Amino acid sequence: MGIYLNPGNKAFHQIRNGLYVDKTGLIDYINGTINTAANLTCFSRPRRFGKSFAAVMLAAYYDKTCDSSALFDGLEISKRPSYKAHLNRYDVIYLDITWFTSRTGNNGKDPVRELQTAVIGELRAAFPGAVKADEAYLPDALLQVFQKTQESFFIIIDEWDALFREVKEDEEMQKRYLQFLRGLFKSGPAMKGAVAGAYMTGILPIKKYGTESALTDFQEFTMADPLVLSEYIGFTEQEVRALCDAHSVDFGQMKQWYDGYSFPDIPSVYSPNSAVNAIRFRKFKSYWTSSETYESLKDYISMNFDGLKDAVVAMLGGRRIRIETLSFQNDMTSFSSRDDVLTLLVHLGYLAYDSGKSQVYIPNLEVAEAFRIAVQNTDWEAVGTALKRSEDLLESTIRQDSDSVAAALEAVHSEETSVLQYNDENSLSCALAIAYYTARNYYTIIRELPAGKGFADLAFLPLPNVDKPAMIVELKYDHSADTAIRQIHDNRYAGALKGYQGQLLLVGISYVKETRGTDRKHHSCVIERM
Repeated sequence: MGIYLNPGNKAFHQIRNGLYVDKTGLIDYINGTINTAANLTCFSRPRRFGKSFAAVMLAAYYDKTCDSSALFDGLEISKRPSYKAHLNRYDVIYLDITWFTSRTGNNGKDPVRELQTAVIGELRAAFPGAVKADEAYLPDALLQVFQKTQESFFIIIDEWDALFREVKEDEEMQKRYLQFLRGLFKSGPAMKGAVAGAYMTGILPIKKYGTESALTDFQEFTMADPLVLSEYIGFTEQEVRALCDAHSVDFGQMKQWYDGYSFPDIPSVYSPNSAVNAIRFRKFKSYWTSSETYESLKDYISMNFDGLKDAVVAMLGGRRIRIETLSFQNDMTSFSSRDDVLTLLVHLGYLAYDSGKSQVYIPNLEVAEAFRIAVQNTDWEAVGTALKRSEDLLESTIRQDSDSVAAALEAVHSEETSVLQYNDENSLSCALAIAYYTARNYYTIIRELPAGKGFADLAFLPLPNVDKPAMIVELKYDHSADTAIRQIHDNRYAGALKGYQGQLLLVGISYVKETRGTDRKHHSCVIERM
């Protein structure tokens, strides 16, 4: 048992001892690829979405120097036909690229050379006489061991993209690294025999040059297109509901805070680290984000690409934005458009992606908090002001202080940026959602709620245990607030809340364009209580 060669199963044993969700079904997929032409898998996911847990799990399962049956018996993989065929049958090489970049970054050493030296040293110790004395190239060292033993390796690379994230300006080092990976996984018959299978995980998909992947033999699964592995991106709704039931945790709040990522076959995916911490600490808050997160997000959303600012503000207002993901080069430096930046934010987990509609959106309250703080630290004054004032606006609405509501909206508009200019009811709806941003802490906010004879523009439904009234908001552009209230009554929008027991506010908000020669206000508001 070594550090990089056959690391054993102790790390997975620690995971099993904690709050554990069974994701061993992933092993069955990997088993189906071993010793086939499709034996190279790259599965990229955001930070704290279980990447390293999966890598440790695979190491424990495949490592031939230990017996892991007690760890896997009874789990999902043990019910699959492939279970016994591959359990503890391979020599495993486990490389954490972040470890090598961190231990060499401050002393000028080359992490690619250092990792090869370290692994070759362990190969020499484990297979005496198999590796040439002067060998410094890991792919050749593996071939030499394979020729002597005829036993294949399973290779696991965790944080494979660390060099592209942590030394992102050093293109020469990145090229040397990719050249090393090509050598390790080249499709020649000798190397194919030495490598039974490989699993790489990281945040970014494999780097592209032009339209081609730098490692063309890998099958990729990403946040933009996870294919058949979408249930292993994070926790599914069924898994989270089971955790909440087992630990007496409010599932409704869990969903609001950490759900929102969605794929065609798995409509609700949760951030695993955040869900586990919410249960462990009995508190819902932002566990995934950090001060570093806010700074990096601010840098990305402040980039000077046409339409990027408008897109971010629209998403803060609850809108979805259509993007094209194919031009993204899978790195953190080669941006050429708004869509490249938004695609990166999908892979980083800041945005969710609807592949059916090619749309991105802010997935949940946890990530929305990161955007809120990032925006307030940019020069987007009108947006930042609206976010800061949103708590006061909500309280004014609940008090039925229609004059204060109208005045607050007037203040936002008077400090407008291009994205807060109201051109129609859709734009007004987006601006209002930003102005009521704080409300998402207390409400489920539904845009265009089917109701009566039409759709209510905005509906605010109180979360469980929140003592606030429900609200139906109707917006009018170039019509009066009284007209908005009348439409709520005439179209019976309140009927959409059938079954709701509690107070209900009907809020009519209008924006009327300035009439030359008058001092008439742009905004007006009428609030009724039912």
